[in-house]
Amino acid sequence: MMLTHSSCTARQGLNPSMTQKIMNSPQYHDGKFKGDVEALTMTAKDWATSTWRFLFERNHQTPDEPLTMRPVDISFFNDRTKNQLSSTWLGHSSLMINMDGYRILTDPVFENKLTFMGPTRFNKDIPINPEQLQDIDLVLISHDHYDHLSKSSIQVLAPVTDLFIVPLSVGKRLVAWGVPENKIIELDWWETHRLDVGLTITATPARHFSGRGIGDRNSTLWASYVVSSPGFRVFYSGDSGYFPGFREIGEKYGPFDMTFLECGAYNESWHFVHMFPEETVKAHLDLKGRVLHPIHWGTFNLSLHPWYDPMQRLVTAAGQNHIETATPMAGETIVYGKGDRGSSWWAKTGQGETL
Repeated sequence: MMLTHSSCTARQGLNPSMTQKIMNSPQYHDGKFKGDVEALTMTAKDWATSTWRFLFERNHQTPDEPLTMRPVDISFFNDRTKNQLSSTWLGHSSLMINMDGYRILTDPVFENKLTFMGPTRFNKDIPINPEQLQDIDLVLISHDHYDHLSKSSIQVLAPVTDLFIVPLSVGKRLVAWGVPENKIIELDWWETHRLDVGLTITATPARHFSGRGIGDRNSTLWASYVVSSPGFRVFYSGDSGYFPGFREIGEKYGPFDMTFLECGAYNESWHFVHMFPEETVKAHLDLKGRVLHPIHWGTFNLSLHPWYDPMQRLVTAAGQNHIETATPMAGETIVYGKGDRGSSWWAKTGQGETL
């Protein structure tokens, strides 16, 4: 079921009028995108200390052996039946979501290493062959960091994807990689795009930053997303520190059947750009969510905490607040309102405490 939209609308992300749209964005000032605060404020000493600890400190940041994963049952994703909501976690922030029969991918990264010198996937592989993915209705990109926007993954998906929705200025990267302009929509915060009568996407704020190299910090926007179909509504956070925007989003668009919220790569030195697990739970409450599905954890070594720490802390905080959680292992599918929502599988590795 490939979605239809006018070529005029599709080209709004990259035609000359986009320059004026960017200039008029409330988030754009003096040649850069900015949020409610300067999110990344690490000093040179912070950078040096964190880098030294990352390279030489051993704190169970990585598992002692490759993590178990479950081969993806793609039938859940491919089912075009209405009145269903399922999500399959591919690791980190990559999800396959089926909403009322629409096939949606979030921040798809299929590589085992993020960059040549970057961290390796804890599972040593991904739970699906990307070539199995066909007739994708929508790919959502939250921002342009390497662990959320992968050139090779985008190039694999471009021929089989109807539409890519990205924050302002991210479209230029996709075009450079060969994605046709008529497949790209760029959105500012609070801007909505309706794919057809059945699916609506709204870009919402996040507290983060962007950039892929030296000199391009905050040259593109970052975003979270509200995704609505006739039967369901979900929230996808991308990357974000905890901020009042979650409550505003919850008031405008909640309640949500599922919230997919970042929960990993946190540290006091960069607290504004990544939430602590207890804040992930607080964000879920602000959003008026029902089922909390943590993402951005258990896949790559991007911080100084033990790899299992996010789930130990999140499950404890969620239990104290009587919140339903979905904690699948990589490759596992969660069906909303039905069956198993995952287990404390991280504890079975012998590195996490049983919860």
